[in-house]
Amino acid sequence: MKKAVSIVMALALLTMSLVTFSGTASAAEVKMIATIKKIEMKGTAATVTLKDTKSDKTVTVTVKDELTLDKFKDKRIVEGDEIRLKYDDATGESKLFRKTAGC
Repeated sequence: MKKAVSIVMALALLTMSLVTFSGTASAAEVKMIATIKKIEMKGTAATVTLKDTKSDKTVTVTVKDELTLDKFKDKRIVEGDEIRLKYDDATGESKLFRKTAGC
């Protein structure tokens, strides 16, 4: 009886781990250094058009981070700035948005 219960518990844990793994593997995180071409503020989000410095590919990303949105409003980040970016390829939502130029 104990052996049957342990087998059932092991199968349940295996099934749960497979479901969790398959849910997180769907989106790819992309890192790049790019130049800002256009910033469009839309309420609590901003749509930013970027040009990748390596491949010259144009990418559009949605920024919802309050700190970054404040930097757009204060003109600390403007069109033409070079930025370091991490974003979710599936949704187009940014996870990291920083200027490459430091102090």
